[in-house]
Amino acid sequence: MYEEFYNFKELPFAVPPDPAYLYLTDKHKKALSKLEYSILNKAAITAITGGIGSGKSTLVRELMRNLEGDVEVGLVSTVTISSFEEMMQFILYAFELEYKGKDKVELFDEFTEFVINTYAASKRTVLIIDEAQNLSAEILEQLRMLTNINVDKHQVFQLILVGQPNLWDVLRQPKLVQFVQRIEVDYFLGSLDEEDVKRYIEHRLSVAGGDKDLFAPDTYNLIWKVTGGVPRLVNILCGMALVYAFADQKPRIDKEIIELVLEDKKLGMSPIREQEVEAQVYESDMISQRQEAHKVLPEGKGRKAQSSQKRKRKGLSSIEKMFK
Repeated sequence: MYEEFYNFKELPFAVPPDPAYLYLTDKHKKALSKLEYSILNKAAITAITGGIGSGKSTLVRELMRNLEGDVEVGLVSTVTISSFEEMMQFILYAFELEYKGKDKVELFDEFTEFVINTYAASKRTVLIIDEAQNLSAEILEQLRMLTNINVDKHQVFQLILVGQPNLWDVLRQPKLVQFVQRIEVDYFLGSLDEEDVKRYIEHRLSVAGGDKDLFAPDTYNLIWKVTGGVPRLVNILCGMALVYAFADQKPRIDKEIIELVLEDKKLGMSPIREQEVEAQVYESDMISQRQEAHKVLPEGKGRKAQSSQKRKRKGLSSIEKMFK
């Protein structure tokens, strides 16, 4: 629509993840480093969490793109999985193994044999589960059992969970104490700060072939405030701003255009609202949830068991409520 007008070779703010548009903030770099570290050091279980649209799936794709040839990786994106048998079917499918017509035991044996044969070929097996917050405690416990597949005391199977912050609500359950003990690497991917939002927008404009200064300087603070620094929401808002500016044949996106988009968004069902998001409070709360999960570890495991305390959330904006 507006590509030719703004000299774009493609849409700069498409919502689906695209490795070509990957912009790594310091937080994203740290998350990626944690993932790479977990694989290199053969961590049994890794957990990466972040809010909706924070860039978790993009990071996973970047990790998979950069993995060396000595790693067999499978990706499962969960929606609703009702049983461990169904989970095993998804796992076998992710590794291109035959899963049809097999019962639970046969599925488990098929996967165990695959992991051992992979190790025999001097490779490791890594399973990544995206949207892991949808898994039940029972399925998570069964997944922990898979990490017990060892050969000569070597960790030959690794599990990486990627999900929204409420994954830790599940992990805090006492029945998952052993699961939490096996989480060797974890990280919460926070939202972008104001400067990151500016650089993120400029990066996407440049990759698309346009002018990185297309957005006026006074638009960035407003964009950051109303989106809370969530990349997906930034894409939605900036994409609509280009549509509005093109309709008015404006050569540059100014604050007035952003305000007009927001005014119209308020009349619909968009999650974007003109409220300042207290991102640091939100991130602190998510980190607290992570720490609470680790507090269920018994004495002598490097952490003292402590009674959990409920934390009141402050300054909830409509965007934060969307993430609950």
